[in-house]
Amino acid sequence: MANNNNKDKCNVPHLRFPEFTGEWKKSTIGNLSTKVGSGVTPRGGETVYKSEGHSFVRSQNVGWGHLQLDDIAFIDKETHLRQKNTELQLDDVLLNITGASIGRSALVNKQIAGGNVNQHVCIIRTKDNLVPAFLCNFLLSNHGQKQIDSFQAGGNRQGLNFEQIRSIKITIPSTKEQTKIATLLHLIDERIATQNKIIEDLKKLKSAIIEMEYTHKTKSNSHIGDFIEQTSKRNKNRAIQNVLSVSNRQGFIQQSEQFENRSVASDDTSSYKIVKNNNFAFNPARINVGSIARLTTFDRGIVSPMYICFRTKDTLFPEYLDYYFETKQFFTEIQKRLEGSVRQCLSFEGLCNIPLCIPTIEVQQQVGKQLSTLVQEIKLEIDFLELLQRQKKFLLHQMFI
Repeated sequence: MANNNNKDKCNVPHLRFPEFTGEWKKSTIGNLSTKVGSGVTPRGGETVYKSEGHSFVRSQNVGWGHLQLDDIAFIDKETHLRQKNTELQLDDVLLNITGASIGRSALVNKQIAGGNVNQHVCIIRTKDNLVPAFLCNFLLSNHGQKQIDSFQAGGNRQGLNFEQIRSIKITIPSTKEQTKIATLLHLIDERIATQNKIIEDLKKLKSAIIEMEYTHKTKSNSHIGDFIEQTSKRNKNRAIQNVLSVSNRQGFIQQSEQFENRSVASDDTSSYKIVKNNNFAFNPARINVGSIARLTTFDRGIVSPMYICFRTKDTLFPEYLDYYFETKQFFTEIQKRLEGSVRQCLSFEGLCNIPLCIPTIEVQQQVGKQLSTLVQEIKLEIDFLELLQRQKKFLLHQMFI
Protein backbone atom coordinates (compact mmCIF):
# COMPACT_ATOMS: atom_id res chain seq x y z
CA MET A 1 0.00 0.00 0.00
CA ALA A 2 1.49 3.36 -1.04
CA ASN A 3 1.22 6.64 0.86
CA ASN A 4 0.25 9.68 -1.21
CA ASN A 5 0.87 12.74 0.91
CA ASN A 6 1.92 14.97 -1.97
CA LYS A 7 -0.35 18.00 -1.65
CA ASP A 8 0.08 18.79 -5.35
CA LYS A 9 -2.00 15.70 -6.14
CA CYS A 10 -5.46 16.68 -4.98
CA ASN A 11 -7.50 13.90 -6.53
CA VAL A 12 -5.80 10.84 -5.08
CA PRO A 13 -6.41 9.19 -1.68
CA HIS A 14 -3.82 9.05 1.09
CA LEU A 15 -3.50 5.26 0.75
CA ARG A 16 -3.42 3.55 -2.61
CA PHE A 17 -2.38 0.25 -4.17
CA PRO A 18 1.05 0.93 -5.74
CA GLU A 19 0.17 -0.41 -9.20
CA PHE A 20 -2.36 2.37 -9.76
CA THR A 21 -1.46 5.92 -10.80
CA GLY A 22 -3.24 8.96 -12.12
CA GLU A 23 -5.86 11.17 -10.55
CA TRP A 24 -9.38 10.11 -9.71
CA LYS A 25 -12.34 11.70 -11.47
CA LYS A 26 -14.93 13.83 -9.71
CA SER A 27 -18.60 13.11 -10.30
CA THR A 28 -21.92 12.69 -8.48
CA ILE A 29 -24.07 9.70 -7.61
CA GLY A 30 -26.72 11.01 -9.99
CA ASN A 31 -24.33 11.00 -12.94
CA LEU A 32 -23.10 7.51 -12.12
CA SER A 33 -26.46 5.84 -11.48
CA THR A 34 -29.38 4.57 -13.52
CA LYS A 35 -31.79 4.54 -10.59
CA VAL A 36 -32.21 6.45 -7.32
CA GLY A 37 -35.55 5.71 -5.68
CA SER A 38 -37.41 3.96 -2.89
CA GLY A 39 -40.56 1.94 -2.37
CA VAL A 40 -43.70 2.21 -0.27
CA THR A 41 -45.15 0.34 2.67
CA PRO A 42 -48.04 -1.81 1.40
CA ARG A 43 -51.53 -0.71 2.40
CA GLY A 44 -52.27 -2.41 5.69
CA GLY A 45 -48.65 -2.25 6.88
CA GLU A 46 -47.50 -5.22 8.91
CA THR A 47 -50.89 -6.92 8.59
CA VAL A 48 -50.09 -7.85 4.97
CA TYR A 49 -46.68 -9.35 5.75
CA LYS A 50 -46.35 -13.08 5.07
CA SER A 51 -44.17 -15.87 6.44
CA GLU A 52 -42.73 -16.43 2.95
CA GLY A 53 -42.77 -14.84 -0.48
CA HIS A 54 -40.85 -11.84 -1.82
CA SER A 55 -38.44 -10.24 0.66
CA PHE A 56 -39.56 -6.83 1.88
CA VAL A 57 -36.61 -4.79 3.11
CA ARG A 58 -37.09 -2.19 5.84
CA SER A 59 -34.57 0.18 7.40
CA GLN A 60 -33.84 -2.22 10.28
CA ASN A 61 -32.59 -4.74 7.71
CA VAL A 62 -29.84 -2.39 6.47
CA GLY A 63 -26.78 -2.30 8.72
CA TRP A 64 -23.41 -0.58 8.46
CA GLY A 65 -22.12 -2.41 5.39
CA HIS A 66 -24.13 -5.59 5.96
CA LEU A 67 -27.70 -6.85 5.87
CA GLN A 68 -29.56 -7.77 9.05
CA LEU A 69 -32.12 -10.31 7.92
CA ASP A 70 -33.18 -12.01 11.16
CA ASP A 71 -36.53 -10.23 11.04
CA ILE A 72 -36.94 -9.82 7.28
CA ALA A 73 -40.59 -9.43 6.23
CA PHE A 74 -42.22 -10.99 3.18
CA ILE A 75 -45.00 -9.91 0.84
CA ASP A 76 -47.08 -11.98 -1.57
CA LYS A 77 -46.72 -11.97 -5.36
CA GLU A 78 -49.72 -9.68 -5.90
CA THR A 79 -48.30 -7.00 -3.58
CA HIS A 80 -44.88 -7.41 -5.18
CA LEU A 81 -46.26 -6.88 -8.68
CA ARG A 82 -47.90 -3.62 -7.59
CA GLN A 83 -44.41 -2.40 -6.63
CA LYS A 84 -42.55 -3.83 -9.60
CA ASN A 85 -40.57 -0.62 -10.12
CA THR A 86 -38.91 -1.11 -6.72
CA GLU A 87 -37.84 -4.70 -7.35
CA LEU A 88 -34.33 -5.28 -6.04
CA GLN A 89 -31.53 -6.46 -8.28
CA LEU A 90 -28.35 -8.18 -7.18
CA ASP A 91 -25.71 -5.63 -6.04
CA ASP A 92 -28.12 -2.71 -5.80
CA VAL A 93 -26.85 -0.31 -3.13
CA LEU A 94 -29.33 0.24 -0.29
CA LEU A 95 -29.21 3.46 1.73
CA ASN A 96 -31.37 4.29 4.74
CA ILE A 97 -32.82 7.76 4.21
CA THR A 98 -34.93 8.50 7.31
CA GLY A 99 -34.82 8.17 11.07
CA ALA A 100 -32.04 7.28 13.46
CA SER A 101 -30.49 4.78 11.02
CA ILE A 102 -30.06 7.30 8.20
CA GLY A 103 -26.78 6.78 6.35
CA ARG A 104 -26.54 3.04 6.85
CA SER A 105 -25.76 1.24 3.61
CA ALA A 106 -25.48 -2.34 2.34
CA LEU A 107 -25.51 -4.33 -0.89
CA VAL A 108 -28.40 -6.47 -2.13
CA ASN A 109 -27.45 -10.16 -1.98
CA LYS A 110 -29.03 -13.25 -3.54
CA GLN A 111 -31.30 -13.76 -0.53
CA ILE A 112 -33.24 -10.52 -1.05
CA ALA A 113 -32.78 -10.01 -4.81
CA GLY A 114 -36.23 -9.97 -6.40
CA GLY A 115 -37.72 -8.41 -3.29
CA ASN A 116 -38.84 -4.85 -2.55
CA VAL A 117 -38.09 -1.98 -0.18
CA ASN A 118 -40.24 0.43 1.78
CA GLN A 119 -40.11 4.23 1.62
CA HIS A 120 -37.36 4.48 4.25
CA VAL A 121 -34.77 2.68 2.10
CA CYS A 122 -33.33 4.09 -1.12
CA ILE A 123 -32.21 1.91 -4.03
CA ILE A 124 -29.13 3.15 -5.92
CA ARG A 125 -28.42 1.23 -9.12
CA THR A 126 -25.05 2.14 -10.60
CA LYS A 127 -23.78 2.47 -14.15
CA ASP A 128 -20.93 0.29 -15.39
CA ASN A 129 -18.25 2.83 -14.42
CA LEU A 130 -19.18 2.72 -10.70
CA VAL A 131 -18.65 -0.55 -8.82
CA PRO A 132 -21.57 -1.02 -6.37
CA ALA A 133 -19.37 -2.23 -3.50
CA PHE A 134 -17.10 0.79 -3.96
CA LEU A 135 -20.11 3.13 -3.71
CA CYS A 136 -21.43 1.32 -0.64
CA ASN A 137 -18.10 1.70 1.16
CA PHE A 138 -17.81 5.32 0.06
CA LEU A 139 -21.20 6.07 1.64
CA LEU A 140 -20.00 4.45 4.88
CA SER A 141 -16.74 6.41 4.90
CA ASN A 142 -16.42 9.73 6.67
CA HIS A 143 -16.36 11.37 3.21
CA GLY A 144 -19.83 10.03 2.44
CA GLN A 145 -21.23 10.45 5.95
CA LYS A 146 -20.16 14.10 6.09
CA GLN A 147 -22.20 14.85 2.98
CA ILE A 148 -25.20 12.97 4.37
CA ASP A 149 -24.89 14.93 7.61
CA SER A 150 -24.65 18.21 5.73
CA PHE A 151 -28.15 17.75 4.33
CA GLN A 152 -29.69 17.44 7.80
CA ALA A 153 -31.07 20.62 9.38
CA GLY A 154 -29.33 21.17 12.69
CA GLY A 155 -27.55 17.83 12.40
CA ASN A 156 -30.63 15.91 13.55
CA ARG A 157 -30.49 13.39 10.70
CA GLN A 158 -34.15 13.84 9.74
CA GLY A 159 -34.20 12.54 6.19
CA LEU A 160 -32.70 12.53 2.70
CA ASN A 161 -34.54 13.16 -0.54
CA PHE A 162 -33.59 11.73 -3.93
CA GLU A 163 -32.28 15.06 -5.24
CA GLN A 164 -29.86 15.27 -2.33
CA ILE A 165 -28.71 11.69 -2.87
CA ARG A 166 -28.09 12.32 -6.58
CA SER A 167 -26.07 15.43 -5.69
CA ILE A 168 -23.65 13.57 -3.40
CA LYS A 169 -20.14 14.14 -4.76
CA ILE A 170 -17.96 11.09 -5.29
CA THR A 171 -14.47 10.83 -6.75
CA ILE A 172 -13.68 7.55 -8.48
CA PRO A 173 -10.71 5.72 -10.02
CA SER A 174 -10.88 3.06 -12.74
CA THR A 175 -13.28 0.19 -12.17
CA LYS A 176 -10.26 -2.10 -11.74
CA GLU A 177 -8.97 -0.01 -8.84
CA GLN A 178 -12.50 0.33 -7.41
CA THR A 179 -12.85 -3.45 -7.46
CA LYS A 180 -9.53 -3.99 -5.70
CA ILE A 181 -10.43 -1.51 -2.95
CA ALA A 182 -13.86 -3.08 -2.52
CA THR A 183 -12.34 -6.58 -2.42
CA LEU A 184 -9.91 -5.61 0.34
CA LEU A 185 -12.69 -4.09 2.43
CA HIS A 186 -14.89 -7.13 1.79
CA LEU A 187 -12.16 -9.41 3.14
CA ILE A 188 -12.02 -7.33 6.31
CA ASP A 189 -15.82 -7.45 6.56
CA GLU A 190 -15.72 -11.24 6.28
CA ARG A 191 -13.10 -11.41 9.04
CA ILE A 192 -15.23 -9.13 11.22
CA ALA A 193 -18.24 -11.40 10.61
CA THR A 194 -16.16 -14.45 11.53
CA GLN A 195 -14.93 -12.71 14.67
CA ASN A 196 -18.48 -11.83 15.67
CA LYS A 197 -19.42 -15.51 15.25
CA ILE A 198 -16.48 -16.60 17.42
CA ILE A 199 -17.60 -14.21 20.17
CA GLU A 200 -21.24 -15.26 19.85
CA ASP A 201 -20.28 -18.95 20.15
CA LEU A 202 -18.08 -18.32 23.19
CA LYS A 203 -20.89 -16.39 24.88
CA LYS A 204 -23.30 -19.25 24.14
CA LEU A 205 -20.80 -21.70 25.64
CA LYS A 206 -20.49 -19.57 28.75
CA SER A 207 -24.28 -19.35 29.12
CA ALA A 208 -24.62 -23.12 28.63
CA ILE A 209 -22.00 -23.85 31.30
CA ILE A 210 -23.68 -21.44 33.72
CA GLU A 211 -27.16 -22.89 33.17
CA MET A 212 -25.86 -26.46 33.45
CA GLU A 213 -23.97 -25.70 36.65
CA TYR A 214 -26.70 -23.84 38.49
CA THR A 215 -30.00 -25.27 37.28
CA HIS A 216 -29.33 -28.98 37.75
CA LYS A 217 -29.04 -28.58 41.51
CA THR A 218 -31.67 -30.43 43.52
CA LYS A 219 -33.94 -28.39 45.71
CA SER A 220 -32.63 -27.62 49.18
CA ASN A 221 -33.59 -25.59 52.20
CA SER A 222 -30.65 -23.19 51.81
CA HIS A 223 -31.07 -19.63 50.52
CA ILE A 224 -28.79 -16.82 49.37
CA GLY A 225 -29.24 -15.20 52.78
CA ASP A 226 -27.46 -18.13 54.42
CA PHE A 227 -24.26 -17.23 52.59
CA ILE A 228 -24.16 -13.40 52.48
CA GLU A 229 -24.19 -10.47 54.89
CA GLN A 230 -25.17 -6.86 54.27
CA THR A 231 -22.53 -4.12 54.47
CA SER A 232 -23.44 -0.52 55.20
CA LYS A 233 -20.18 1.19 56.15
CA ARG A 234 -20.37 4.88 55.21
CA ASN A 235 -17.79 7.25 53.76
CA LYS A 236 -17.99 9.40 56.90
CA ASN A 237 -14.70 11.27 56.54
CA ARG A 238 -15.14 11.49 52.74
CA ALA A 239 -11.73 9.86 52.27
CA ILE A 240 -12.89 7.87 49.23
CA GLN A 241 -13.58 9.93 46.11
CA ASN A 242 -14.10 7.08 43.64
CA VAL A 243 -17.87 7.33 43.02
CA LEU A 244 -19.25 4.25 41.27
CA SER A 245 -22.51 3.16 39.67
CA VAL A 246 -23.75 -0.29 38.70
CA SER A 247 -24.53 -0.65 35.00
CA ASN A 248 -26.76 -3.47 33.81
CA ARG A 249 -24.21 -4.32 31.08
CA GLN A 250 -20.79 -3.35 32.37
CA GLY A 251 -21.12 -3.93 36.09
CA PHE A 252 -19.34 -1.38 38.29
CA ILE A 253 -18.26 1.72 36.39
CA GLN A 254 -17.19 5.18 37.46
CA GLN A 255 -20.20 7.45 37.69
CA SER A 256 -18.63 10.03 35.38
CA GLU A 257 -18.38 7.33 32.71
CA GLN A 258 -22.06 6.42 33.00
CA PHE A 259 -23.21 10.03 32.83
CA GLU A 260 -20.85 11.21 30.07
CA ASN A 261 -18.19 12.92 32.19
CA ARG A 262 -20.77 14.55 34.46
CA SER A 263 -20.70 13.89 38.16
CA VAL A 264 -24.18 13.51 39.57
CA ALA A 265 -22.93 12.61 43.03
CA SER A 266 -23.80 14.84 45.95
CA ASP A 267 -21.14 17.32 47.05
CA ASP A 268 -21.35 15.64 50.44
CA THR A 269 -20.55 11.95 49.97
CA SER A 270 -20.30 11.17 53.68
CA SER A 271 -23.52 9.11 53.53
CA TYR A 272 -22.34 7.09 50.51
CA LYS A 273 -21.71 3.40 51.10
CA ILE A 274 -18.22 1.90 50.82
CA VAL A 275 -17.81 -1.08 48.51
CA LYS A 276 -14.62 -3.16 48.67
CA ASN A 277 -13.14 -5.49 46.09
CA ASN A 278 -15.24 -8.68 45.71
CA ASN A 279 -18.21 -7.04 47.47
CA PHE A 280 -21.56 -6.77 45.68
CA ALA A 281 -24.05 -3.96 45.19
CA PHE A 282 -27.41 -3.67 43.47
CA ASN A 283 -29.96 -1.02 42.68
CA PRO A 284 -33.24 -2.26 44.22
CA ALA A 285 -35.28 -0.58 41.46
CA ARG A 286 -33.16 -1.87 38.55
CA ILE A 287 -32.06 -5.34 39.59
CA ASN A 288 -34.80 -6.75 37.35
CA VAL A 289 -32.80 -5.47 34.33
CA GLY A 290 -29.47 -6.77 35.61
CA SER A 291 -28.23 -3.91 37.78
CA ILE A 292 -26.27 -6.09 40.22
CA ALA A 293 -22.50 -6.58 40.19
CA ARG A 294 -19.35 -7.64 42.02
CA LEU A 295 -16.55 -5.07 42.32
CA THR A 296 -13.47 -6.36 40.50
CA THR A 297 -12.01 -3.33 38.69
CA PHE A 298 -11.17 -1.23 41.78
CA ASP A 299 -9.89 -1.96 45.28
CA ARG A 300 -12.73 0.08 46.69
CA GLY A 301 -15.21 2.79 45.86
CA ILE A 302 -18.40 4.44 47.07
CA VAL A 303 -21.97 4.15 45.81
CA SER A 304 -25.14 6.14 46.37
CA PRO A 305 -27.03 5.38 49.61
CA MET A 306 -29.85 3.90 47.51
CA TYR A 307 -27.69 0.87 46.65
CA ILE A 308 -27.82 -2.29 48.75
CA CYS A 309 -24.33 -3.67 49.41
CA PHE A 310 -23.30 -7.10 50.67
CA ARG A 311 -20.45 -9.59 50.79
CA THR A 312 -20.23 -13.36 50.83
CA LYS A 313 -19.41 -15.44 53.89
CA ASP A 314 -16.48 -17.86 53.89
CA THR A 315 -18.67 -20.73 52.69
CA LEU A 316 -19.49 -19.02 49.38
CA PHE A 317 -16.88 -18.12 46.77
CA PRO A 318 -17.72 -14.60 45.42
CA GLU A 319 -17.22 -15.60 41.77
CA TYR A 320 -19.59 -18.54 42.16
CA LEU A 321 -22.38 -16.26 43.35
CA ASP A 322 -21.52 -13.69 40.68
CA TYR A 323 -22.13 -16.18 37.87
CA TYR A 324 -25.35 -17.39 39.51
CA PHE A 325 -26.67 -13.85 39.06
CA GLU A 326 -26.44 -14.40 35.28
CA THR A 327 -28.79 -17.40 35.27
CA LYS A 328 -32.36 -17.43 34.02
CA GLN A 329 -33.33 -19.03 37.31
CA PHE A 330 -32.12 -16.02 39.28
CA PHE A 331 -34.16 -13.57 37.20
CA THR A 332 -37.20 -15.82 37.53
CA GLU A 333 -36.79 -15.76 41.31
CA ILE A 334 -36.40 -11.96 41.27
CA GLN A 335 -39.74 -11.50 39.51
CA LYS A 336 -41.48 -13.44 42.29
CA ARG A 337 -40.13 -11.10 44.95
CA LEU A 338 -40.46 -7.61 43.46
CA GLU A 339 -42.51 -5.22 45.57
CA GLY A 340 -44.27 -1.94 44.81
CA SER A 341 -47.08 -0.96 42.47
CA VAL A 342 -45.50 1.94 40.54
CA ARG A 343 -41.78 1.13 40.70
CA GLN A 344 -41.06 -2.44 41.62
CA CYS A 345 -38.04 -3.06 43.84
CA LEU A 346 -36.21 -5.99 45.39
CA SER A 347 -35.34 -5.64 49.07
CA PHE A 348 -32.30 -7.22 50.70
CA GLU A 349 -34.68 -9.61 52.46
CA GLY A 350 -36.16 -10.54 49.08
CA LEU A 351 -32.69 -11.34 47.74
CA CYS A 352 -31.89 -13.39 50.84
CA ASN A 353 -35.03 -15.50 50.38
CA ILE A 354 -33.99 -16.77 46.94
CA PRO A 355 -33.13 -20.50 47.13
CA LEU A 356 -29.50 -21.41 46.46
CA CYS A 357 -27.82 -24.79 46.70
CA ILE A 358 -24.01 -24.65 46.69
CA PRO A 359 -21.32 -27.33 46.31
CA THR A 360 -18.11 -27.43 48.34
CA ILE A 361 -15.87 -24.36 48.26
CA GLU A 362 -13.33 -26.33 46.17
CA VAL A 363 -15.93 -27.06 43.49
CA GLN A 364 -17.11 -23.44 43.59
CA GLN A 365 -13.56 -22.24 42.97
CA GLN A 366 -13.13 -24.70 40.11
CA VAL A 367 -16.35 -23.50 38.43
CA GLY A 368 -15.41 -19.87 39.00
CA LYS A 369 -11.94 -20.39 37.51
CA GLN A 370 -13.36 -22.18 34.45
CA LEU A 371 -15.87 -19.42 33.76
CA SER A 372 -13.40 -16.62 34.47
CA THR A 373 -10.96 -18.14 31.96
CA LEU A 374 -13.76 -18.20 29.40
CA VAL A 375 -14.68 -14.59 30.18
CA GLN A 376 -11.06 -13.56 29.64
CA GLU A 377 -11.01 -15.39 26.31
CA ILE A 378 -14.19 -13.56 25.24
CA LYS A 379 -12.59 -10.25 26.22
CA LEU A 380 -9.51 -10.98 24.10
CA GLU A 381 -11.70 -11.87 21.12
CA ILE A 382 -13.70 -8.65 21.59
CA ASP A 383 -10.45 -6.67 21.71
CA PHE A 384 -9.41 -8.25 18.40
CA LEU A 385 -12.83 -7.45 16.90
CA GLU A 386 -12.43 -3.81 17.90
CA LEU A 387 -8.98 -3.81 16.29
CA LEU A 388 -10.49 -5.07 13.02
CA GLN A 389 -13.22 -2.45 13.20
CA ARG A 390 -10.64 0.30 13.74
CA GLN A 391 -8.65 -1.02 10.79
CA LYS A 392 -11.75 -0.91 8.58
CA LYS A 393 -12.54 2.62 9.76
CA PHE A 394 -8.96 3.74 9.04
CA LEU A 395 -9.05 2.31 5.52
CA LEU A 396 -12.44 3.90 4.81
CA HIS A 397 -10.92 7.23 5.80
CA GLN A 398 -7.64 6.83 3.90
CA MET A 399 -8.68 5.05 0.69
CA PHE A 400 -11.48 7.38 -0.40
CA ILE A 401 -11.62 11.05 -1.32
